[in-house]
Amino acid sequence: EVQLVESGGGLVQAGGSLRLSCAASGFTFGDYAIGWFRQAPGKEREGVSCISSRHGRTYYADSVKGRFTISSDNAKNTVYLQMNSLKPEDTAVYFCAALDILPRSWSWSSPHLYDYWGQGTQVTVSS
Repeated sequence: EVQLVESGGGLVQAGGSLRLSCAASGFTFGDYAIGWFRQAPGKEREGVSCISSRHGRTYYADSVKGRFTISSDNAKNTVYLQMNSLKPEDTAVYFCAALDILPRSWSWSSPHLYDYWGQGTQVTVSS
């Protein structure tokens, strides 16, 4: 059974940090790219970051560049999203998802391309 389980969300003040984890099981982790998405109330799901360890590629949304860092621990089948300098506009439910094709700069942030999704973890940034 394929599973993606997010953890690490919570409430933090503006300027603070959180590290999200995405633990994967049920598929060959190294063959997939892992993306982080977020969805705020009343808004569409948006791509935050993506990593393909197999192809040595990472991507970030402009809104998080320089503040968020994505990394992967293949031994633990886990992808992390280190989020620093958090802003109230980062408040959302954060999801991780698995993609079995090479992510491209023009496609990595398209949710419909992803094959598997986690249930999400809430991140709330207070001002």
